Amino acid sequence: MVDVFEQVEEELRSDRYKRLARTWLPVAGGVLLIALIAALAFWGWDSLQTSKADKASIAFDRGMQSMQANNPVGADAAFTQAAREGNGAYKALALMQRAGIAVDANRIPDAIRHFDEAAKASRDPLLSDAAALKAAWLAMDSETLAQIEARLAPIAKDGRPYSPFALEALAMARLQNGQVAPAREALVLLKNGLDTPDIISQRADLTIAAIDSGAAAGLSAIVRAQAALPVAPPAGAAPAAGPAAPTPAAPASAPARP
Repeated sequence: MVDVFEQVEEELRSDRYKRLARTWLPVAGGVLLIALIAALAFWGWDSLQTSKADKASIAFDRGMQSMQANNPVGADAAFTQAAREGNGAYKALALMQRAGIAVDANRIPDAIRHFDEAAKASRDPLLSDAAALKAAWLAMDSETLAQIEARLAPIAKDGRPYSPFALEALAMARLQNGQVAPAREALVLLKNGLDTPDIISQRADLTIAAIDSGAAAGLSAIVRAQAALPVAPPAGAAPAAGPAAPTPAAPASAPARP
């Protein structure tokens, strides 16, 4: 009799396990399938990004070689490919190089557009803020003071890598638009700022002297010179890491005044 009860109980357990298996095995299989698809998708995405970075690196290097060979047309084509293939740092620097070529060809609207695109291409403020600063300098002859202030205000905030350079540009924009007193006040603050780079302090001092001597009208040439900013190339960076970013004190953002 005990054997009969045990056999019945075993059959009930077997039926229960079968029901559980029918219920949960499809779910478990679906979860595993989703995990497999996700893993394959990530692998494919990672491989694609690596391939794009390699292509961008090669194109950027070709562009730099064309620049050294005084071939701006070939350089622009190579940098166009680098900007299209790359992302982040390579894309930003390739667009900045295209902007520099446009400046040399006196295509200022194209240069501003390339710098604006470069500023949006990278999340690294060392690159994005540098591009935004260069665009602002170039736009000073064609945009209103309000537009220039809107360009510079975000990168002039405390803690931004190019804050002193952006504050200097704001002062020069106001000076160019006849706001001499506010411009001079801003330059005095820059000149005496503890965190102001020496080159900014020196330029502020010279500009203040020009204002006080009545020679401020000739400073528009300085504004145009500031707009001709060279772009720092990647310094032997690995494709996975991206190009090296210029430092805030680099000539790319603070050319010497003529």
